[in-house]
Amino acid sequence: MNTPANHSTTSSKPKILVARAIFPEALAKLEESYEVISNQPDKVMTPEELKKALSEVEGALVAGSERIDATALSGAKNLKVVANISVGYNNFDVPAITAAGVMATNTPDVLTDTTADFGFALLMATARRITESEHWVRAGKWGQWSIVTNPLGMDLHHSTLGIIGMGRIGQGIAKRALGFGMKVIYHNRKPLSEADEKACGATYVSKEELLRTADHVVLVLPYTAQNHHTIGAAEIAMMKPSATLVNIARGGIVDDAALAQALQSGKIFAAGLDVFEGEPQVHPELLKCSNIVLAPHIASATEKTRRAMVDLAVQNLRAALDGKKPPSLINAEVLSA
Repeated sequence: MNTPANHSTTSSKPKILVARAIFPEALAKLEESYEVISNQPDKVMTPEELKKALSEVEGALVAGSERIDATALSGAKNLKVVANISVGYNNFDVPAITAAGVMATNTPDVLTDTTADFGFALLMATARRITESEHWVRAGKWGQWSIVTNPLGMDLHHSTLGIIGMGRIGQGIAKRALGFGMKVIYHNRKPLSEADEKACGATYVSKEELLRTADHVVLVLPYTAQNHHTIGAAEIAMMKPSATLVNIARGGIVDDAALAQALQSGKIFAAGLDVFEGEPQVHPELLKCSNIVLAPHIASATEKTRRAMVDLAVQNLRAALDGKKPPSLINAEVLSA
């Protein structure tokens, strides 16, 4: 890609990088205060381009496509803050960022309900074979079905929902499930408080019990090295053949190759994925599966929520450049270094 455009000629202003396209009015507001290197064409920067840009700025707004690690930061002598426009930050090497004396921030809370809505929508689409059915309609095959050969799905109402990862979003999905009369079980690094469990109508179980028991499994846990391939061939083998698996967490939590094999062999009924290993690339075997719903990492993608995410990321960046503690600081220890 070409070097991102510099939208200001006022060199006395602090210089910042906006690594991905943002709403034009938000960019214009930033340009009032900063000399901005922007990327409104929204072409993902190469590691070399990112490293060069970071070496020239005091702050950066980035997204999941920008890997911020020791290599990216090696020339960033004046960098004070990297503000992720995302609640997840597995694109951040937090120890390396902290060692460089740089503040790292994210955008929690503002996307909780939107993401929970989408998670439940993806669950419904997966269980009821909506994508597969639409393909049949578009192909003119509707007339080939009868009452018993229509795309028969799995019920959500009165079924058992298993949630792995019971943070804000997981709890939001659990509360939505109550309206469907679902039994909710969950597994988390540690159980919720009694009050939170009651609010969600959820019961803590081991991961193994959840996988064996749940009719529908939803993954909402953060990506860490320890969580890599939380769901692989062995875990899928524990699930019911009639079960569905939905991942709105992060790519790498599911072994996509193992999932594709399980879907093709009928080891589980169906899957719904909003995230993938190696995204934006999708494992080619998943693309061959008809019993899967695929979405391009859009769980937080409503205009209201994306604007709120950008606004919070900007607040984080401004605070850091003003010498204040950002609202959503990940590595608070950098302030005492």
